[in-house]
Amino acid sequence: MSPKSRACENVAEAMEFIKSELGPSATFIPPVTVTPLQSDDQQASGFLVTSGDFSGDEPVQHEMERVHTEQTFRRLLASARGAMVIVDGDGKIVLANAQTESLFGYTPEELTGRGVETLMPARYHARHAGHRDGFFRDPRARPMGTGLDLWAIRKDGTELPVEISISPIETEQGVLAAAEIRDVTERKRFELELQETNTQLAAASQAKDRFLASMSHELRTPLNAVIGFTGTILMGLSGPLTAEQRKQLETVKTNGKQLLTIINDLLDLAQIESGKVELTFEPVDGRALLEEVVSGLRPVADAKGIDLQMTMAEPAVTLNTDRRALSQILINLANNAIKYTDEGSVRVELDTSENGNGPVTRFTVVDTGLGIKEEDRVRLFAAFQQVEPSATQREEGTGLGLYISQKLAKLIDGTLSFESQYGTGSRFVLELPRAA
Repeated sequence: MSPKSRACENVAEAMEFIKSELGPSATFIPPVTVTPLQSDDQQASGFLVTSGDFSGDEPVQHEMERVHTEQTFRRLLASARGAMVIVDGDGKIVLANAQTESLFGYTPEELTGRGVETLMPARYHARHAGHRDGFFRDPRARPMGTGLDLWAIRKDGTELPVEISISPIETEQGVLAAAEIRDVTERKRFELELQETNTQLAAASQAKDRFLASMSHELRTPLNAVIGFTGTILMGLSGPLTAEQRKQLETVKTNGKQLLTIINDLLDLAQIESGKVELTFEPVDGRALLEEVVSGLRPVADAKGIDLQMTMAEPAVTLNTDRRALSQILINLANNAIKYTDEGSVRVELDTSENGNGPVTRFTVVDTGLGIKEEDRVRLFAAFQQVEPSATQREEGTGLGLYISQKLAKLIDGTLSFESQYGTGSRFVLELPRAA
């Protein structure tokens, strides 16, 4: 008996029609399911009635199961946000949704029965069969072509970048593959623009580094000459000076040194950012180096009335490090402590201890200054940032000292940390691995 089709207005009519076709002896075995059917244009076309079994013609049951499966897939495809096709094990498209037409230009009817390669550029055809067979041997949800750039082709021959997710669907006829296809043209365009922007920023950064390095060298040479000749005049080697002349020359010398410090900071920054810092690791006497740093900064501390102290727990400490980098870090830390301490003391300590990685040498700078507010700590080691001790006091400098110190500490395998309590003072600690 060949099954007929008929559009029914209600459930009762559908049930009567099926019984009339199967004969008076036909009975339904629970459970019985009644499903409204829709045409491709989403209009009601009748009902699907399924039963656990029929005592009538068996082909009717199979036909109804097939229709029910197809209707289920159609509802699934209609609810998908993107283009979706269902493909069988031979690579034939079983169903496609309306969104597929918007993306590729093919109607669902045009795609049904065609090979899924219809939506692929020709360069993918040869290898796709192997990928498809691999999916059906191990059917599980997965992205297609992970880590690769995938392209699809429209009906008009134009290509578009896509992402594809594949999921298996179990049916009475076997496993099918549901492929969701997403157009990623806009995302690819954004990624390309971002890549071009990053390239431009990298080029601008390199140009900045070259400019800073070049100009710093060009400025430092004549500025050293100005400072040197000013010092010679102040020494009276060129004749006696009046009090006013001496005062003016002292101002020239002080500002010249400040400018030289800024230039040196910019040069160091350019070298660090460009990765061109030249380091020489060699045995360094920590005690001698610290004495040198403290001796150089003592006049600065004395000028502010700050008691600059030095404590060394060990008679001799040898480190395998870059002498210039270590000296610069200690000068920056001690100079900052003096700068931001109005009264009291600055103490520089040297000791050794053990941590989880072995013996370490610890340099500590402790001051009795105002300390650092909680909200200022996050930008303490940022470039071109200064933490002001008060709203009315402004300290000279580039705001690069701690930033450069932290970078140099990492380059010489050290760690730089701090503790501070606002209103009491700060404690900065540089730890370096000790030479064996």
